[in-house]
Amino acid sequence: MKRVTVLSSAAFAFALAVSGAVQAQDALTEAQVRATLTDQGYTHINDIKFRDGVWKADARSAEGNRVDVRLDPKTGRVFPDEQVANLSEADVRARLAVAGYTNVHDVDYEDGIWNAEADDPAGRDVELKIDPKTGRVIGADKD
Repeated sequence: MKRVTVLSSAAFAFALAVSGAVQAQDALTEAQVRATLTDQGYTHINDIKFRDGVWKADARSAEGNRVDVRLDPKTGRVFPDEQVANLSEADVRARLAVAGYTNVHDVDYEDGIWNAEADDPAGRDVELKIDPKTGRVIGADKD
């Protein structure tokens, strides 16, 4: 009887571990953020924090310049603060409207990404972080 209990407990523990691994794959960990930045030539990586729906960090670029970076929590794409936006504010507003966001306001470009506040398709007030090249929402933080 004990063996069945041990096996059941082991199976349960395995199921929990697997479900945790699946959830962990949905977003980068702090260690993965550091590795991504290092792989892209950044050094002196500090103050890694998950805020406003994106990862943020201070670092030095390959040229030795101090930069603030944002990372897409799912893809790991890095957005350095000095990056130039390919989209205008009107483009960002249009893409958000197509994605179902309403009452879009406070749209601004700062630290390498577009920021906006809006109501999501479910009607919740959210702060958005938007890819400056594609207009895709990379992070959302509910107010």
